[in-house]
Amino acid sequence: MSPGLQPPAKQAVAVGSGGAVSSVNPYATQVGIDVLRHGGNAVDAAVATAAALGVVEPYSAGVGGGGYFVYYDARTRTVHTIDGRETGPASMRSDSFVDPATGKAIPFDEAVNSGLSVGVPGTPATWQEALDAWGTVSLAQALRPATGIADDGFVVNDQFRAQTQMNEARFRDFTPTAQLFLPNGQLPVVGSRFRNPDLARTYRELARAGVDAMYHGDIGADVVRTVQNPPVAQGSPRKVRPGLMERSDLAGYRALLRQPTHTTYHGLDVYSMAPSSSGGTTVGEALNILENLQLSPADTVQALHDYLEASRIAFADRNRWVGDPAFSDVPTKELLSQEFAKDRACLIRPTTSLTSPIAPGDPRNPAGCTTPGSGSQEPYEGPSTTHLVTSDRWGNVVSYTLTIEQTGGSAITVPGRGFLLNNELTDFDFTPLQAGVPDPNLPGPGKRPRSSMSPTIVMRDDKPLIAVGSPGGATIITTVLQTLVNRLDLGMTLPEAVAAPRISQRNRTTTEAEPAFLDSPERPALESLGEQFVLAPPAFTPSPEIGAVAALEFGPHGKVTAVAEPKRRGGGSAMVVHRTS
Repeated sequence: MSPGLQPPAKQAVAVGSGGAVSSVNPYATQVGIDVLRHGGNAVDAAVATAAALGVVEPYSAGVGGGGYFVYYDARTRTVHTIDGRETGPASMRSDSFVDPATGKAIPFDEAVNSGLSVGVPGTPATWQEALDAWGTVSLAQALRPATGIADDGFVVNDQFRAQTQMNEARFRDFTPTAQLFLPNGQLPVVGSRFRNPDLARTYRELARAGVDAMYHGDIGADVVRTVQNPPVAQGSPRKVRPGLMERSDLAGYRALLRQPTHTTYHGLDVYSMAPSSSGGTTVGEALNILENLQLSPADTVQALHDYLEASRIAFADRNRWVGDPAFSDVPTKELLSQEFAKDRACLIRPTTSLTSPIAPGDPRNPAGCTTPGSGSQEPYEGPSTTHLVTSDRWGNVVSYTLTIEQTGGSAITVPGRGFLLNNELTDFDFTPLQAGVPDPNLPGPGKRPRSSMSPTIVMRDDKPLIAVGSPGGATIITTVLQTLVNRLDLGMTLPEAVAAPRISQRNRTTTEAEPAFLDSPERPALESLGEQFVLAPPAFTPSPEIGAVAALEFGPHGKVTAVAEPKRRGGGSAMVVHRTS
């Protein structure tokens, strides 16, 4: 095994200057740092890092998926965003996930492991859009390091093996997936070399022909063929539904430049992703609610209570109002208004917890301190995804979340192409969440399913202070929110804010918690207020974890602190160009 194959040493915190990268994987972070050291900017580094994550984190992201890209331009001091979310095929209907024989939603597992769940991929278009608008290198140059990793291989770690094992049963049901990820019919061995020559060839074709290879060319033709005729292994008992995607769906796909969401918190400007993601509106609304309260490190229990209640309320509003703005009149401005936040904050009582599901408010017609009617339960959203942050010596910053939905996506690998297809269309609500109430997130032709991805940049005086994001399905929102509360309200450093035990309330009857929180003194104190905690379910590994943050904090004189998870998801990787400590 060559020395170059070994991953760089992991470090959760790096402090220095000249630019920084944080991601979940040291191979990917090193790729981004190398781009910066060779003169590339934050956008170049972000695309190169994302491409590398498609190799070493193939169960979380890749060219078969989509995502949201938030960029701060230091020259103009403005924030821009790209909506690279997957879309439903043109023939998708509002009842596409309903069994016509029963009139009921098809089983969720049956929807996930199917061609029906595969949305039109947006990641390649996002990369090209970002590079065209703000990058300094070509797509071919950005893909080169990742292509080398796919060719040469990477060292299998405990995380990769555990994620493969979690998916083993369904991976065996699809022939190309089993051939790639279960070599010789076995789980990959920790410490062995994992190569993906098919993905290397795919990257070379994208480098040579551009993203047209996906949206108008041979790669796209292979994707459509696979979606329409999933390569089910002989003898598999799994019922696998074909998908609706056509080549015209790929040809019509566009990554969209959108205005970011914007709110203020303690005099800081908070920018994030607008619908089709619910991340920016929900994090923003919760922060607006919290600004009506007095969070203090002197009373951690009360601060956590307020955080949980603000999240509960914001999720009630998210589930009712947020969807693809091309199909629904999403009240983004009103959801982020201070008037609405004040109206919703009056529901919070310091001595008792609200009972979920609480009813949504009407941001266009705030009704005072009331919650008429009843709310809906939170719809399911897959826990996987990955997040990265980059900055450069000129002061540009990227916060980028990308995904294929479930850990392992649809479990369908495109034959000969080396990447998994997403199951993003299961982020649609299969049927209306509440009878008689309009649902903005039902399936539709060309429609983008609602997401929780929350790539965020916090600014002070028009300059970045914090860039942050996380994977984790709907817990992305609470992870970003809790990290910001930890840092901005509870006096924690950014590394402390990232490492602290997490709890997640999403307008559910119970609040998910990590083991460290369940063992904390804050738990019984919050339970005395009526909170009910349950252990968070396994997400990225068999361990019960919530989120996996990658973040940057910017100080004076070009100082940057890059922060990754110290333990979650096996620990992440933070690097800076010029390290000072």
